[in-house]
Amino acid sequence: MEILTRFNAFFNPEQFQGRGKTKKYFEGWYFKVVHADETRAFAFIPGIAMDEKGNKQAFVQVLDGKKKTAAYHKFDAALFKPARNKFLIGVDQNSFSERQLILNLPGVKGELNFSGNTPWPKPFYSPGIMGPYAFVPFMECYHGIVSMDHRVDGELIIDGGTIDFTNGRGYIEKDWGRSFPSAYFWMQSNHFAQTGISLKASVAKIPWIRNSFVGFIGGLWLHDRLFRFTTYNSSVLRKSFADDQKVELVIENNKYLIEILAHRDTATALASPYLVLWMEELKKA
Repeated sequence: MEILTRFNAFFNPEQFQGRGKTKKYFEGWYFKVVHADETRAFAFIPGIAMDEKGNKQAFVQVLDGKKKTAAYHKFDAALFKPARNKFLIGVDQNSFSERQLILNLPGVKGELNFSGNTPWPKPFYSPGIMGPYAFVPFMECYHGIVSMDHRVDGELIIDGGTIDFTNGRGYIEKDWGRSFPSAYFWMQSNHFAQTGISLKASVAKIPWIRNSFVGFIGGLWLHDRLFRFTTYNSSVLRKSFADDQKVELVIENNKYLIEILAHRDTATALASPYLVLWMEELKKA
């Protein structure tokens, strides 16, 4: 039964991948929700972390994109309850899936429902956005896209005020493994002049055996069609630049070229894993 559960999870990367892990491991999901008029934007990040000694903790991070604040809520690891053979994560009285999130946190309570989800394709030979790299057993970090774009409905009570998210937009992704890359860019947006468009792009330094390489993943969902720009589909990173004001990326494959210019704003703290430093970082967050 356990082997079948792990096999099923491998080909469905949105599900919990950490069964059997006891130390030096993390797994977290990123739920982004944006109000219909774009005046409020939040990210909720549930997950589990284990240090090199096997100490564990569950958590839910809350990021307010407009106020640029971050809150970290820690829970006993026993309160982290992933479902078998489907994507459903419970953290104490909080619940997360591709169709819904229910929150009962200090200062944040309510329920949001998702519809019209746009998952990244996952054929058996390329299970998710990692492509063939999903089959490499020694990667320090794996990545998954649960939904590039979807509708959000429902209400949240945040700091005593009710926010109606009817007809909002959402995005869901996840990471798991031993550590985040030592250096990376990441950006995502599904708010453009027209609906039905979502962009995700990331560039990272990837350890590889005794060396490293620059890996990248880009996806543009454009009116029911996905354009992929990835290391493994022969795309080429023509430009990768960042300073305090902006990030510029240019990626090209044999059919298309995408140019991205993102303007940087005030940063918000994010608890993230880096090898065995994960737990110490979380304690300071």
